[in-house]
Amino acid sequence: MSAGNRVRFAIIGCGVIAEVHAEGIAKVDEAELVAVCDANPEKGRAFADKYGATFYERLEDLLAAPEVEVVNVCTPSGLHAEQAVMAARAGKHVICEKPMAIRLEDARLIIEECRKAGVKLATVFPRRMAPSARFLKSFLDGGGLGRLTLCDAFVKIYRSQQYYDSAGWRGTWAMDGGGAMMNQGIHTVDLLQWLVGPVESVYGRASALQRKIEVEDTALALLQYRCGAMGVLNMTTTVYPDQGQRLEIHGEKGTVIYREDSIELLEVQGEKVELPTFESFNVLPDGHRIQIRDMALAVREDRYPVVTGEEGIHSLAIILGTYESSRQRAEVKLG
Repeated sequence: MSAGNRVRFAIIGCGVIAEVHAEGIAKVDEAELVAVCDANPEKGRAFADKYGATFYERLEDLLAAPEVEVVNVCTPSGLHAEQAVMAARAGKHVICEKPMAIRLEDARLIIEECRKAGVKLATVFPRRMAPSARFLKSFLDGGGLGRLTLCDAFVKIYRSQQYYDSAGWRGTWAMDGGGAMMNQGIHTVDLLQWLVGPVESVYGRASALQRKIEVEDTALALLQYRCGAMGVLNMTTTVYPDQGQRLEIHGEKGTVIYREDSIELLEVQGEKVELPTFESFNVLPDGHRIQIRDMALAVREDRYPVVTGEEGIHSLAIILGTYESSRQRAEVKLG
């Protein structure tokens, strides 16, 4: 695509994940980074210089810049809703890092404001971009396992106390919105419900068992799916060595075991299914790059992005439902 027709992106928040966004934009022919904003001028200017963009200390000034078409929200989770709404009201398309918000009402507000403004809204869930995941989605939607019965997700990873202490917002309800489920596990929760289908209710427990944080470092949840299947979420940031993430999906015809963006087992009626050869994929950075390119094309082609804002609601509802269930010691019905 010619330079004059590239979609012009801006990044809000110049932390760790912003580097992945900036590198993704740089590798997409249809996109270019033109502006960045950060509350820390020194960090923001260094980031802007590195990627050849204009630095704005005030978000209002960045949003007033006519050259900006898409805003990538990469700030702490507790700021997402306010900033995404500001971007929408300024007429900018929005890519919002996970979680889209830390309250359901705020996520719905973002969706509504983007709709009213006529701008596009994408939620970042890069694991959905894996060729293996998209194959499984088609396979399961086509009834490949028949009636689903037991569908589980496991996230057993390690985050030290130093990780939480490294930034004042980490491990807080106000800015992180949650812990092992909201910050780390949300990608796997999203992937599970995307593959299996909507969750009707959740019964969960969540607690900080090892880390000195406000939010949970360990969570368990029993899921009831709309399709009739049941499942378990098992998530923690206290397992050493890191065991990564895994899905297990069982149906009347067979089983899928999916580990770290690869199909470890797909067996139907006693026979292993022959898999196609998938393109190489690393969730960081490939997933973000694919979603950024998709947003650029969505803007130019005037279509929905591959992962809409509405899609960002589902995993958030499951996680918040788990927290509420843990507080109430009762099953929580999801809308």
